[in-house]
Amino acid sequence: MKINAILTMGFVVFMVTTTDAQEKRGRARDFGVFTGILHTGKYNAITDVAGVKVGHTTLIKGDSVRTGVTAIVPHGGNVFQDKVPAAIYVGNGFGKSMGLSQIKELGNLETPILLTNTLNTPLVANALIDYMLLQPGNEQVKSVNAMVGETNDGGLNDIRGRHVRAEDVLKAINEAKEGMVEEGCVGAGTGTEALGYKGGIGTSSRVLPASKGGYTVGVLVQSNFGGVLQINGAPVGRELNNFYLMDKSKPYKADGSCMIIIATDAPLSDRNLERLAKRSYIAFGNVGAFSSNGSGDYAVAFSTYERNRIPYQSKNKVRNIDDLNNDELSPLFMAVWEATEEALLNSLFMATDTKGNGREVKALPIKKTLEILKKYNALDQNTLPKAIEK
Repeated sequence: MKINAILTMGFVVFMVTTTDAQEKRGRARDFGVFTGILHTGKYNAITDVAGVKVGHTTLIKGDSVRTGVTAIVPHGGNVFQDKVPAAIYVGNGFGKSMGLSQIKELGNLETPILLTNTLNTPLVANALIDYMLLQPGNEQVKSVNAMVGETNDGGLNDIRGRHVRAEDVLKAINEAKEGMVEEGCVGAGTGTEALGYKGGIGTSSRVLPASKGGYTVGVLVQSNFGGVLQINGAPVGRELNNFYLMDKSKPYKADGSCMIIIATDAPLSDRNLERLAKRSYIAFGNVGAFSSNGSGDYAVAFSTYERNRIPYQSKNKVRNIDDLNNDELSPLFMAVWEATEEALLNSLFMATDTKGNGREVKALPIKKTLEILKKYNALDQNTLPKAIEK
């Protein structure tokens, strides 16, 4: 597999060239699939929120190991000593994530967010705790709330082998970087499946007009769920005859889960971050998901706004924060909806055919998908964004 940098719409994107038997892959908008009307950030990624970094460790071994770890680091300092406001929205609670209850209770995040597979969750959490305890300034810390999200990649991966190790976790954290984010079959998305095709990691961002604050919202997803794929309202899954409750002779995975990680630089309290996280679920439904019984679907939102960070130890008994008025939140709600939907689509468009654990899951067939989108007039809808102020 080769990754080539190309220039599209004024910013650099990665075009993945696979083997001759597979189609060229790219991000959704590389093929004229646009979501919403707002402008993206420079990289159209969660890392467009200043200071946010992403790192992956991808494990592909033999015929059955297809898994990994993805790290989302909120800022470049000691996250435990300088916590960020955060919130959780539970779409469907069939999940084994760790750290959610304290975030919901206290309204802050004190570690990087790590994503992995279901059975590796406690192993990854243990490595993350070790990492945090060893950070300078944390020598006297006796409690850490490790945030680890998961989806079940047992269809393509030997999940019972629990192949992720501490060194894999540290690699993902230590190599996390700003700028372009790898997508598709990488990190925690290596063995995932979504909407009848190969899923994976996807990301996107939106920047509000200056008159609405100029804030950035970035989203990263780990897609691993079922449904009936829709793109810009076009019934792609139905047209491709690949959807939940289709012909019983054709296997289809409905369960599996989805993690949605949301970052913003807007000054928000944890209350309003929860409201922001809720809106991501609109996009989840827009692409055809319905949160099956066995799909644990979670949104985690945090703000990097520096004045609202929470010090581990403070001499002040009262904490004053900046929080946008409720009437100012609608543009952010729109941004998270658009960015989440495009991130989910990017996870599909950037994924490649994958064999593992005695199975093969095909990637979304881009050529056929584009033909369907043209049929339903759902392609190249890129005229409105030019009219939106920057």
